[in-house]
Amino acid sequence: MDKNSIVSTLKKNAMLVVLILVYLFFMIRTQGSIFKPSTFRALFNENAYVYILGCGMLMCMLTGGNIDLSCGAFVCLLGAIGGVLMMIKGMSVGVSVAIMLLIGVVYGCGLGFLVAYVNVPPWIATLAGYLAFRGLGTSILTKNSSTGSISVASKDAFLNIFSRTLFETPENTLNVPCLAVGVVAALVVVLVVFSTRASRLRKGYEADSFGAAAVKSGLGAAVILLIMGKLAYAGGIPTVLVWVAAVVLFYSFITSKTTIGRHFYVVGGNIEAARLSGVNTKRIMFIAYLNMAILTSISAMIMLARFTAANADAGKNFEMDAISACVVGGVSASGGAGTVLGMVIGATLIGVINKGMTLISLDANWQRVIKGFVLLAAVVFDILSKKRER
Repeated sequence: MDKNSIVSTLKKNAMLVVLILVYLFFMIRTQGSIFKPSTFRALFNENAYVYILGCGMLMCMLTGGNIDLSCGAFVCLLGAIGGVLMMIKGMSVGVSVAIMLLIGVVYGCGLGFLVAYVNVPPWIATLAGYLAFRGLGTSILTKNSSTGSISVASKDAFLNIFSRTLFETPENTLNVPCLAVGVVAALVVVLVVFSTRASRLRKGYEADSFGAAAVKSGLGAAVILLIMGKLAYAGGIPTVLVWVAAVVLFYSFITSKTTIGRHFYVVGGNIEAARLSGVNTKRIMFIAYLNMAILTSISAMIMLARFTAANADAGKNFEMDAISACVVGGVSASGGAGTVLGMVIGATLIGVINKGMTLISLDANWQRVIKGFVLLAAVVFDILSKKRER
């Protein structure tokens, strides 16, 4: 690999390099605390909602830099509704989850209709939800609970689905099933990378060299083995990791392997050209916001289970975390560019920064300052990179 190839590779994976450097920095500052198995588990539990909402925000941003400001407040509202349904109304977990998801679909359809067919600017349509949903959720909680909070700790079936551990074992003992899952997942990554390369070569498309494919698959497998190895000593696989993996893999497939996924990029690149090419641009916008509402519903269930209670603070600033994960991960603020993998790297970077700053006991106000500068730096980097390409 020549010097130009190395420089090009580093530019394409700049945020991954930054993530590694930031992690090494906190490794030194925390004297290895951030590398403990319990910290790995905490990173997934604390940031699961960012990965899930980030996938939805990615699809919105691809359509032209559009965002959803209402998702955090909607998490609060759905959590309140879920708590009332399960604990006050006495409904079963299955029925309560179905109703929460149905409400998410109805809201997504309404929001998608306003944005796509009535042409209400997305930030205005979602700002209305941002202002209204938290107030409505808080009202529901105060009406049904004197403490303003509804506990769901007794709903084991709900907690098992959204916040417990698979193959649970005591901490600091090797969890063999967890490690086995990691080995299988690593082998699948290697197989997928090389089978994709072989398929592209057969069709005459440009493909990675054997060495590049080996490095790519090796790094992917190593990351998976590291994560699962740490979780194997942290008690097992958190169920939220299963939800995150399922959502991330699904949207990665949609955006890279399907026609409708490519339509999102085309609409974001040039909506008028996309319309003249036969792409149903209104349907794409509608799907983007319906999809965001569904993922918000899943995030609401995860957060309700994680804290075992519905409260008025649930979902606070979630929309900003999702937007930050996308922007830091290389999703263009003007639309038409970005990947699920980039968003995952961005979300992980933000999660590592949050956890590292907490471990070194940095003042909360300075934590906000640093996160703000990280976001600004990511946007500036994106703009400068596009200028160089031109």
